[in-house]
Amino acid sequence: LLDNPEIQEEIYRKDDRLLTLLKDVYVASTDPPARVKDGGDEHLPCKQEEKRLTKLGHLGDLDVNKVPKGKISLVEALTLLNNHKLHPQIWTAEKIAAEYSLELKEVNSLLEFFIPFTVQEFPKETRKAI
Repeated sequence: LLDNPEIQEEIYRKDDRLLTLLKDVYVASTDPPARVKDGGDEHLPCKQEEKRLTKLGHLGDLDVNKVPKGKISLVEALTLLNNHKLHPQIWTAEKIAAEYSLELKEVNSLLEFFIPFTVQEFPKETRKAI
């Protein structure tokens, strides 16, 4: 193919008609304007996260006062786990879910996988045996 001089001449020959057509083609390309991300558009309303007051009882000074719905504070988690451990027939998963605004499947997982520790104090007579 490259040995043929006619093909070589055709490859390197200028075609004036194609060159004039190519000169008429003009492509203008611009990037989209850069936007600064500063927390979103000002004209869109900000979604307010719905919160609820915590049920802390006498431990109120140890924890936060408000949590988003669907979440619980640390003191609440320990309280509800202990309540369920002491009175499982009263503090069922359904009652806990309703009381603390939680999903039932999350409460079931919580009760299954998180068990509060029990502190046991041994009588003085048995301490020496240990």
